[in-house]
Amino acid sequence: MSTTTVQEIRAAADALVAAFAEGRLDDYFGAFAPDATFVFHTTPQRLDSTAEYRALWRRWVEEDGFRVLGCVSSAPLVQPFGDTAVFSHDVETIVFARSEDGAWLAVHEHLSPRTTA
Repeated sequence: MSTTTVQEIRAAADALVAAFAEGRLDDYFGAFAPDATFVFHTTPQRLDSTAEYRALWRRWVEEDGFRVLGCVSSAPLVQPFGDTAVFSHDVETIVFARSEDGAWLAVHEHLSPRTTA
């Protein structure tokens, strides 16, 4: 895998994390494919689309006053596998796939709880 590919994936991940941290929701959700899936340790079931996740996000805001105060990516690792790649950092794994136009879109996100080990 070329250094350029790893840099492209890292740039896509950095843009996604920055959009999340800055509350730029259109950019954040736009970093995911429409049919992306999501598994969060705080949610009892898998979310089967970006639209489903966005609806849950709205519910968190309306019912719980949810907002992002900040986000830092710690211990990032990029593992490219052809037209897919796994990006992981401390409590989260995001799978990216290269779209037809060559851009890297997130197709799966898995959030784990932080442990104190």
